[in-house]
Amino acid sequence: MHLLISHAAPPGPQCQGALAQLSLPRLAELLGLLTAQAPVDGTPGTLTPLGERVRAQCLGLGGADGLIAWAAADAEQLGLTRQNGNAGWAWITPCHWEPQANHVAMGHPEDLKLSVQECEALRVALQPYFSSDAIQLHPLDRGTWLAQGDVFKDLPTASLERVAGASVDAWLPRQAQARSLRKLQSEMEMLLHTHAANALRAARGAPTVNAFWVSGTGTPTAAAASTVQPVRVDASLKPLARQDNPAAWQQAWHALDAGPITELLKRAKAGQPAALTLCGERQALRWELQQQAWWNRLQNRMGSAVPQQLLGTL
Repeated sequence: MHLLISHAAPPGPQCQGALAQLSLPRLAELLGLLTAQAPVDGTPGTLTPLGERVRAQCLGLGGADGLIAWAAADAEQLGLTRQNGNAGWAWITPCHWEPQANHVAMGHPEDLKLSVQECEALRVALQPYFSSDAIQLHPLDRGTWLAQGDVFKDLPTASLERVAGASVDAWLPRQAQARSLRKLQSEMEMLLHTHAANALRAARGAPTVNAFWVSGTGTPTAAAASTVQPVRVDASLKPLARQDNPAAWQQAWHALDAGPITELLKRAKAGQPAALTLCGERQALRWELQQQAWWNRLQNRMGSAVPQQLLGTL
């Protein structure tokens, strides 16, 4: 079992200040049993956040920055690649853009709380516009569509995590091949301004949909698929990433310590395969259970890092 905990770093100064009061006894015990591996570094300027890159590697979705084939993987699971191939897929996320004095900000798409009916009505309304650029839209879930078109082939795109609740300007694809997507954005804004679904949303004070975000582009490779590793991804800390609420953050970590981490600890004590990855924005740290002489195991336990200190480095 490999447990990957994303967004493990404290999200803001108040949570960072509360690190000293965070008690994670099972995590501390687990780290004493596992052996640290080489860290993986990340930077906030990449199109693909570190957590997504590490998760993709575990799942066999290798790819360059901004070209992790998330959408193609979804298309394959839905059986869409059998007829349409596995290239040129993308996620299309309906969202709300708000022009500011010197930039355009995106609200968090999850705050739209789109119903299944609203999402499908918008997809049907927009399909003719996308079709004019040879892009086909497919339903995926209530907040995202799958799209396929040549425009998405080898087009690096920024993860939605980079732009949700932030400025979109620095993350927009500027390549020549994305020119048609920028045109679509303008057409969509005009169409959605008077769409019935938006009129109903505006009437009840809900944010309207006036834009979309493209992400998840990339083409799977046979070499990447051969490196799949079983992994359990826990993203329970992700909703707290945009908050700085120390009480909620500590509560979430205590739940992890009492739940998935305790389960992994039991496996490690039983000598079963066990690995842990803690991932933040700057660094991903991984530990694995390895067969060692008793004195090496004792040395590991005596020299294992304090969990609070580790989280502060992520």
